[in-house]
Amino acid sequence: MQKPVYLDHHATTPIDPRVLEAMLPYFGPRFGNAASRTHAYGWQAEKAVERARQQVADLAGAAAREIVFTSGATESINLALKGLLEASRAPGGHMVTMATEHKAALDTAARLVSQGCGLTVLPPRPDGLIDLDQLRAAILPGTVLVSVMAANNEIGVLQPVRQIGALCREMGVMFHCDAAQAFGKVPLDVEADGLDLMSISAHKMYGPKGIGALYVRRRGRHVALAAQIDGGGHEHGLRSGTLNVPGIVGLGEACAICAREMAGEAGRVAGLRDRFKALLEANVEGVHVNGSMERRLPGNLNVSFPRVDGEALLMSLPDLALSTGSACSSATVEPSHVLKAIGIGDSLARSSVRFGLGRFNTAEEVEYAAMRVVEAARRLREQAPVKPSGAML
Repeated sequence: MQKPVYLDHHATTPIDPRVLEAMLPYFGPRFGNAASRTHAYGWQAEKAVERARQQVADLAGAAAREIVFTSGATESINLALKGLLEASRAPGGHMVTMATEHKAALDTAARLVSQGCGLTVLPPRPDGLIDLDQLRAAILPGTVLVSVMAANNEIGVLQPVRQIGALCREMGVMFHCDAAQAFGKVPLDVEADGLDLMSISAHKMYGPKGIGALYVRRRGRHVALAAQIDGGGHEHGLRSGTLNVPGIVGLGEACAICAREMAGEAGRVAGLRDRFKALLEANVEGVHVNGSMERRLPGNLNVSFPRVDGEALLMSLPDLALSTGSACSSATVEPSHVLKAIGIGDSLARSSVRFGLGRFNTAEEVEYAAMRVVEAARRLREQAPVKPSGAML
């Protein structure tokens, strides 16, 4: 068993050896620029890019021409939100999102507000799910876009994407979905789910870092976006810059693997997650699961240990790779905005730990990790000062 045991798959996933094998030739002999149209090196690179584009499209239920390669989900989200609001030319414009979204969406929305965009941020229900009646009420005559993530990066809650998509169609607004955590782990189909824009990232699905994609609807109602990076007109004019051919090949191969193995992998990983949860609950009093267990990513478990500081717990477990929340905001000392949004108090939020299980975890690792967490949580509770009578834990 390799240590530290890796249980932080929401931050990033290890690259699958099959993905790396597919990429390696494009770091060496197949080094051509995919935009070079006058010789074999360029043709070879372009062919690899278009094959990968089709692999991504196949997993999404999209057409290949609807896939735009980017540097990752953060860029895809920026292009989707800024590009759509700019292209809509609606005076001011208005968008709707949720308080539990990734900072890539919330910070982008804040930038748009500073430029005159209207914004409604919906609170989640206590289980982390969207209230569809609230969403309906939030869509105004000037609403251009609804942006709701498929799976939360901290608590793993799966939003009812298909119902949101149907509502957006009924109300005549565009629907963007941040699918960075969900794509390749649970089924998503842009047609059936009514998606107009979808952001994905390779490194969340056992591919390389620095590459992602944005699905942009071209069938039925055409989605117009204003490019955010100019300089050459690559990617249908939406994202200029020399294509990252090795990364694109890696993303394509990662998608192809997920298309073949997702169903079986989801069941196995969910089983490991449930075993891990059972061990914690049987051996640590008061374990509190954050977010819905019924609608959750297979590998996610976000729990709070009352009277245990989450950071102290992590520091006492050097043989486990864990986090207390989003890797994109882990430097902050503030409690998670996601946990606060679902009504978790500061004390309980600071006692939370995010466990992210994945493709290469084993039953042996799960048993070992669970008992190490149990030992550490018990020890920290014994060392903690006794709370005054009636104090909140």
